[in-house]
Amino acid sequence: MGEKQPKKNFINTQKRLNFLEIKYKEILTDVLLVFAKEDSQSNGFCWACEKANYRCSLAHTPESALECFSEKHHDLVIVDHRHSRHFDAEALCRPDREEASVMPLINAGFNRRYVENANMMACYNELLQLEHGEVRAQFKLRACNAIFTALEQSQDAIEITSEDQVIQYVNPAYEAIMGYQQGELLGKEIIEVPKSEKNKPDLLETINTCIRKGKEWQGIYYAKKKNGDNIQQNVKITPVIGQGGSQRRHSSMARIHSMTIEAPITKVINIINAAQESSPMPVAEALDRVLEILRTTELYSPQLGTKDEDPHTNDLVGGLMTDGLRRLSGNEYILSTKQPHHLPSHLATPLSLNDIPPRIAQTMETEGSWDFDIFNLEAATMKRPLTYLGLKIFSKFGVCEFLNCPEATLRSWLQVIEANYHSSNSYHNSTHAADVLHATAYFLCKERVKQSLDPIDEVAALIAATVHDVDHPGRTNSFLCNAGSELAILYNDTAVLESHHAALAFQLTTRDDKCNIFKYIERNEYRTLRQAVIDMVLATEMTKHFEHVNKFVNSINKPLAALEENGSILTSPENRILVKRMLIKCADISNPCRPLELCIEWAGRISEEYFAQTDEEKRQGLPVVMPVFDRHTCSIPKSQISFIDYFITDMFDAWDAFADLPNLMQHLDNNFKYWKGLDERKLHSLRPPPE
Repeated sequence: MGEKQPKKNFINTQKRLNFLEIKYKEILTDVLLVFAKEDSQSNGFCWACEKANYRCSLAHTPESALECFSEKHHDLVIVDHRHSRHFDAEALCRPDREEASVMPLINAGFNRRYVENANMMACYNELLQLEHGEVRAQFKLRACNAIFTALEQSQDAIEITSEDQVIQYVNPAYEAIMGYQQGELLGKEIIEVPKSEKNKPDLLETINTCIRKGKEWQGIYYAKKKNGDNIQQNVKITPVIGQGGSQRRHSSMARIHSMTIEAPITKVINIINAAQESSPMPVAEALDRVLEILRTTELYSPQLGTKDEDPHTNDLVGGLMTDGLRRLSGNEYILSTKQPHHLPSHLATPLSLNDIPPRIAQTMETEGSWDFDIFNLEAATMKRPLTYLGLKIFSKFGVCEFLNCPEATLRSWLQVIEANYHSSNSYHNSTHAADVLHATAYFLCKERVKQSLDPIDEVAALIAATVHDVDHPGRTNSFLCNAGSELAILYNDTAVLESHHAALAFQLTTRDDKCNIFKYIERNEYRTLRQAVIDMVLATEMTKHFEHVNKFVNSINKPLAALEENGSILTSPENRILVKRMLIKCADISNPCRPLELCIEWAGRISEEYFAQTDEEKRQGLPVVMPVFDRHTCSIPKSQISFIDYFITDMFDAWDAFADLPNLMQHLDNNFKYWKGLDERKLHSLRPPPE
């Protein structure tokens, strides 16, 4: 490779060659063994062919060998020259014999001599060397012949030049269009061929600069025919590395489009690449930067500043949006996951909504309000708010009617799901699930959300909210990955908890008919409902937070703002998915938008859970994922301010613009001011000290 060739093209070329090599390997080598009689040597080659996965034929006479070769045209022929009384090896290939040396064999077509050695591995190694040398070279020559046959038949005019711009080949289409004969051009430098005056003065320099960089150039080029006429052509010039030349392709009618399947991002990159060709240098350099960004994987995740700028935000992002640091020390921590609970027999459970105790029913009277106090319900139900609130909300939305299941089955299902939440967790317990279910139901009642979703979407959203954190261990994904937990290993360190919540929810539901709420719906409806629930639960994983929010803004908020009428934008299947994802995401982390007292309580609970994780990380010698959540030094107001700034504000601005939630935005504003006030007083606690 010359120094002029850019590294990236070298890599691309290598990939292309590897592809060719693989293709050659896929072509089985045909071997013909010509042995007068079978012995250990012929058996050695037969075994070697079988081991190398070559097709092997064996002939004992010149006649049968010629007949077999005429039929199959073997890639490799091995002729036994030891027994000349049976047949003459060189005469078998070519009848002229001149002298007792190796030359007649070479002239006859032999190109390798093998000294008798019946060792099977020796035969095998000999075959491999032949296949990787002469045979593969023959395959490549055949491929080249096929390529040149295609060039000859192509309707596009094609010219191949060397790196020094000496013309090496033109095809018949080129001769026909330009009026030259091949012999008039081969060996000439391009500058010797007359040029059209209609091209811009700097066009050739632009093309050469592009080629020197190893880039393809495509555009309009005026060529001069032999008779002096100018002809406008759509030209594509491709540098071919390792072949000492480049190709020009002239499409007289239209560009030949690639038949490969392209992802949308690939199409965007190709459009930008094309725009670069005709752009001034500052624009081209700016587009280079754009391409650099587009080729990264984290397109939707904002890039944070240094750790010192905002440690609270950095720690939150590290804890919630990554899968943790990989430990290779072998110091794995096995998380003790509890066995799934069956239906608790000791619970005095109501048979129906009519049997709910009056005190609990009274607590749930304000369930339709955003300011509903979930902690009062937690106390009234002795930490079983999910079953009771679930019964009421599912009844209001007609879930039993939709699923065609008895209310007793729904009640049993709610009990089993609630029993598999960990009441020992300060935050991720069934009260959090009930709170998310309440927020989900509240959002589903908003007019534009109702316009967007079908009944099956509403049912899926309510089920997803109920199960979205089932069996949560009170630790983050990063912790589980760093600890080498069973769940992290099971789910390959990817969306560990969310995958577990979704999978366990369906295991608990379908293994017992008493709580199988899906038993009575038909298969296709179940599949659709299942996919929707899984998609929504997985959407609560924070690593894709910004992706979900940005897709919602770009696919729904912006088009709606540009339209006077909603049209069909809300009800397309793709956009319904985006609405459902955004709905459950907002419900899941809506604490900062609740009334102040509820917001403070939730802030205390999540902080305590993070403190407990930091304590355990230190005890176990694991990486501390969120160092700011040290119970002795943490500023809870700062952590809330960072969470609101980084995750909440933009998301709820977008959701409010869609669903119209002025009361939530007012609470958010009040709560932010509250935390700011504490922080300005340099207080670290949930509340100011008593006066």
